[in-house]
Amino acid sequence: MREAALAANDTFGTAVRLAVTRLRLSNFRSYTTAAFDGDERPVVLTGPNGAGKTNMLEAVSYLAPGRGLRQARLNDVDRRDSAASWAVAATVSGPGGNIEIGTGRDPATPRRAVRINGAPVAGQSGLADYVSVVWLTPQMDRLFLDGASARRRFLDRLIFGFDAEHSVRVSAYEHAMRERARLLKRGRRDDTWLAALEETMAGRGIAIAAARREFAGRLARACAEGSGPFPRAGIAATGHVEDWLGEGPALAAEDRMRQRLAECRDEDADSGRTTVGPHRSDFAVRHLEKDMPAEQCSTGEQKALLIAVVLADVRLQAAERNVAPVLLLDEIAAHLDSGKRRALFEEVRTLGVQAWLTGTDRLLFEGLDSDAQFFTVSDATLHRAA
Repeated sequence: MREAALAANDTFGTAVRLAVTRLRLSNFRSYTTAAFDGDERPVVLTGPNGAGKTNMLEAVSYLAPGRGLRQARLNDVDRRDSAASWAVAATVSGPGGNIEIGTGRDPATPRRAVRINGAPVAGQSGLADYVSVVWLTPQMDRLFLDGASARRRFLDRLIFGFDAEHSVRVSAYEHAMRERARLLKRGRRDDTWLAALEETMAGRGIAIAAARREFAGRLARACAEGSGPFPRAGIAATGHVEDWLGEGPALAAEDRMRQRLAECRDEDADSGRTTVGPHRSDFAVRHLEKDMPAEQCSTGEQKALLIAVVLADVRLQAAERNVAPVLLLDEIAAHLDSGKRRALFEEVRTLGVQAWLTGTDRLLFEGLDSDAQFFTVSDATLHRAA
């Protein structure tokens, strides 16, 4: 069914476009205040390096659950010369019409405050019911070369776009893992408490691995539907826990993980690490035409693979959720040749997505023309371009 939906010619024409049509910033990074008023078309922000373009994209990323595209601590987002905490307010059009979203650092707590249509919401997860944001930044260019933890976070973030409860499972697993490690480090061998933590880790851990494994398969099929100059990518969630799921039912994998955790208490106490679990898994990507792991590809090929994966995720959301997410592409055009730039812009049109793109030179975005709205950014000030 999913494959058929992806292949259907009218998939993207029927998907509802999420779009930010109004954005207000206060004490956010380099901005004292900023105001964006636009429509549902893609947004192009041009200006010199350091002008505040990426900060604007980061503000949009905070309309979804999580720590934003920089994964920053909340107080690091505050404008440095201000004692006030940062805030972002936006109007987002989507399947249910216009939604008013407000968020920012709550000065009274270490958490992010969220309001939807003026009403306070407990926690950030409620944002997932209204907004999905996908992004690519220059910092992600080393995704295939850096450690597996960055790739796990990348995969988990894509899953959040379909299943907000995945973040709850990840948080619960990581909390139980930290508590178990703390007890082992202190030499407290309370077998009852350790068994309870390991029960949580096994249940949540197998659910996390199962979600990653299943989603990676769906994303791989969506990647296979891609065309044009961006390569087809082979995708898999890999690791011991994923292998167990391939060998038998989830309950058997839970039992196996629970047993392994109990057996490894002494080893984990000595090493200060947890030997087994989805925190040791990886997200493997392969260039199918070259039959080569992504980490062995050239820098340009790795960038193209990453774009292919993100575009496949957008296609998957359009097909399965009937919603085209907001797409943030920071400084992407400068690293593509003219053919790939044209292909990317055409993909943005075909997907019907509101993409926010940044660059230093407007000439990089020739081809979008009237299909986009152009703004210049200078000294943390936003202006509509002619």
